[in-house]
Amino acid sequence: MTTKLDINKNNRIRHPEKVNKPDTLVLRKPSWIRVKAPTSQGYSKTRDIVKSSGLVTVCEEAACPNIGECWEKSHATFMILGEVCTRACAFCNVSTGLPNKIDEEEPYKIAEAVKKMGLQHVVITSVDRDDLADGGAGHFVKVISAIREVSTKTTVEILTPDFLRKKGAIDTVIDAKPDVFNHNLETVPRLYLKIRPGARYYHSLRLLDKVKQRDPDQFTKSGIMVGLGETKEEVMQVMDDMRSAGVDFLTIGQYLQPTRKHVAVDRFVSPEEFKGYETIAKAKGFLLVSASPLTRSSYHADSDFKELQENRKKRYK
Repeated sequence: MTTKLDINKNNRIRHPEKVNKPDTLVLRKPSWIRVKAPTSQGYSKTRDIVKSSGLVTVCEEAACPNIGECWEKSHATFMILGEVCTRACAFCNVSTGLPNKIDEEEPYKIAEAVKKMGLQHVVITSVDRDDLADGGAGHFVKVISAIREVSTKTTVEILTPDFLRKKGAIDTVIDAKPDVFNHNLETVPRLYLKIRPGARYYHSLRLLDKVKQRDPDQFTKSGIMVGLGETKEEVMQVMDDMRSAGVDFLTIGQYLQPTRKHVAVDRFVSPEEFKGYETIAKAKGFLLVSASPLTRSSYHADSDFKELQENRKKRYK
């Protein structure tokens, strides 16, 4: 169900900047997009751990369609630095506005939740925090360190904001040595002003390149959404740009419109077209490609990490 306005758990309008925008057309979802409502015991157990720990997940905040499948397997992507973002991207369901003060206990809460859930691989993401001097980079480091203190065998994947105009922030996070450094380009350059107005395409591309330059052993990952009005040729150019920055892992998924106030879906890309993108991307040299209508940044992240490791060994043995 797509609603006109959404209220978050604190009874605040989730997207106040979109209140006066005209409603956009909502296309009927094709059969390959629909998923069942989560009802399993595994889902309930994961939800209870998240709630009792007072944590935020991007699974909930971004209205991820895969939440039922992932939470059933005790896989959750934790969102740090609060639940309110300082950006207002046209595609995103995360709340926007003035963020609250950072929870200094959050790194320890997440570490304990990771231990309780028995995670072998965990994904940590965050809202944009343009209000902070370092964009939240130091908090990322604290979370990574806390997890490794209590779960020494757990591998850590991060999905970061762009740290735009935050000098030294990117280096700080790279030096914490996450096992996977993910930063999404989200869409093609032509659509940035419409879809991701607070960001800069080439800044994000340079961020990914800097990770490889500073620490070549770190896996890098980036993703885009399709169905926003991009062309096949533009998607292929983004692939080339990512490979020039040394990106190892590419994800491509269908954009799904959170509410009528968000940018409209231009079209639903067929599973066959996704398979075509996957074939092209593999030919361009990515170590791993995940391209499907329901692909999201952290979807199957645990098994994908193992495959990344194996593919690197095979290529460079």
